[in-house]
Amino acid sequence: MPEKCKRLLFVCSQNRLRSPTAARVFSQWPGVEAKSAGLDKDARIPLSPELIGWADIILVMEQAHRKKLRKRFRAHLAEKRVIVLDVPDEYVFMQEELVQLLKNRVPWLASL
Repeated sequence: MPEKCKRLLFVCSQNRLRSPTAARVFSQWPGVEAKSAGLDKDARIPLSPELIGWADIILVMEQAHRKKLRKRFRAHLAEKRVIVLDVPDEYVFMQEELVQLLKNRVPWLASL
């Protein structure tokens, strides 16, 4: 029986640069499904209770994202693991330095 995929939800502010890059990079890894969303009202894909429910692990780019996430979605985070990646908002979509930083920040993913 095949092993269940890990579902990772990457979250940033506007869902235009960092979290979509992370979702694209990690969705190519074996055993991983990845999606992305943003916390801002004008995010490309706004974070929702449904996306939170889908995720096994939520990975946010900054400490401020975790605070905002907990404030707005506390009731939906009961058993969810939330990890802060500490990725600053200074990269463009799929920039090689961003891709490498994300891979370095999530080394444990290789052991899933």
